[in-house]
Amino acid sequence: MRATVIDTAELAERERADVWVETMALAQVTQRVRFLDGTALQGRIEVMPLGTGQISVLSHTAVEAQRTPRLVRQSDPEMYHAALVTSGEVGIEQFRQSTLLRCGDVGFFDSSHSFDTFTGPIPTRTLILQFPKRLLSGGERTFKELCGRSLPATEGMGRVFATFLAEVAGQYDACTPQDAVVLQDTALDLLGALLRHHLGRDATAPPASGTEAMYLRIVAHIGEHLHEPGLSPEDIARAHSISVRYLHRIFQRHGTTPRAFVREQRLERCRRDLSAPELRNVPVHTIAARWGYPQADTFSRAFRAHTGMSPREWRAGHAGPR
Repeated sequence: MRATVIDTAELAERERADVWVETMALAQVTQRVRFLDGTALQGRIEVMPLGTGQISVLSHTAVEAQRTPRLVRQSDPEMYHAALVTSGEVGIEQFRQSTLLRCGDVGFFDSSHSFDTFTGPIPTRTLILQFPKRLLSGGERTFKELCGRSLPATEGMGRVFATFLAEVAGQYDACTPQDAVVLQDTALDLLGALLRHHLGRDATAPPASGTEAMYLRIVAHIGEHLHEPGLSPEDIARAHSISVRYLHRIFQRHGTTPRAFVREQRLERCRRDLSAPELRNVPVHTIAARWGYPQADTFSRAFRAHTGMSPREWRAGHAGPR
């Protein structure tokens, strides 16, 4: 697999700010950014998909960023973030809690609520693990308590977690999509262990059972293949060496079916993209095809049934001013 890489050294100065903001939205979430060095900004962003989440590496000079309530309303991927600082300093403020992360610290923030971050004059490098909230079962209260705070990652479980993130980032190009799913599972296991170590044994739910682990792997697989219009329960079952009947039993435990889950995930991705201001010039049919709806009329009917609006009505009401 290959990471998405943006390096400002390869861009004209007049392009740097816009490209940086767009890539920051991909690496984390949409934010309002101020560059303390102006057009002299120097930075590099690497984005590495990992199952249903990703690891991003941000290296840059002084930047201030805000995720405002308005940006949250416009688009929320419902992700948790764990940020490991490997050089420089990063300030985080969320839920009226603030901290200054130094080299070897891990900080936390939640995409569904506003937050502020800033870096100082010393060039900063940060590794960010970003993953869907549902994957940290039982951890919502704990994670909210951690947002705007930090934990050390210089010894013990913290050092193990930090070393693993660094190794994943360093070896990413040599990994396969199947490896990425396993790496995400391992990263979340280590993160859960880190939280339990610092906050007590009941800080997060125990590791998932075999069936639950299989469900999470299947969900990750579906996320990687949503763009394929023909994705079917038979394909999904075959990819995981299980029967279609067992696949249905797994999803029944979660109150849905494989087909319904695929449909919901596709429509949610379309809803998210149609709400994103940075994608407002992308045609509706392009977004639909990106998420497995090559037929415009089929997509329009499904989207209206899901949201109560046509795709164009949804975009007009949620994508913000032009």
